[in-house]
Amino acid sequence: MTGTGGADIRPASPADHDAIWDILRPVYRAGETYCIPRNIARDDALADWFAPPFMAFVAEAGGRVLGTSHVGANRPAGGAHVANASFATHPAARGRGLARALATHALTWAEGQGFRAMQFNFVVSTNLDAVHLWQTVGFGVVGRLPGAFLHPRHGPVDALVMFQTLKGDSDEP
Repeated sequence: MTGTGGADIRPASPADHDAIWDILRPVYRAGETYCIPRNIARDDALADWFAPPFMAFVAEAGGRVLGTSHVGANRPAGGAHVANASFATHPAARGRGLARALATHALTWAEGQGFRAMQFNFVVSTNLDAVHLWQTVGFGVVGRLPGAFLHPRHGPVDALVMFQTLKGDSDEP
């Protein structure tokens, strides 16, 4: 699938591990957006990114992986009809529409898999670009967790719960 930002989005494979780690490493080391140990080892980070029930994807342009996402069920059993997703882009590729392309792809993919909604459980409130992007693709803030994230520069900051019902969600016959 070709998305905005001129990238092709495709399922990730083990051949993409180095490129995905190059994207995730600076995000995780900064410790400003994910509840992942800042010193997480490469293999542990990749095992987490590819862990079921999630499906990993990459955004590729000019033969280079510039972004990645993973999408899957937010929770098992009674929560399995709601998807969750995570996203990261290479620092050199930010501002080119890759995150929007990955978000749009994740929503389309999730709907195609039969998910009825998508939920982000823990969006760090100081991640203003992400909050803005998620709102422009249809997510609303449905909850605020005061001081739930210990930001390395700002101290305790709020985390947001964001939610979007997918188009295919209907109780109508």
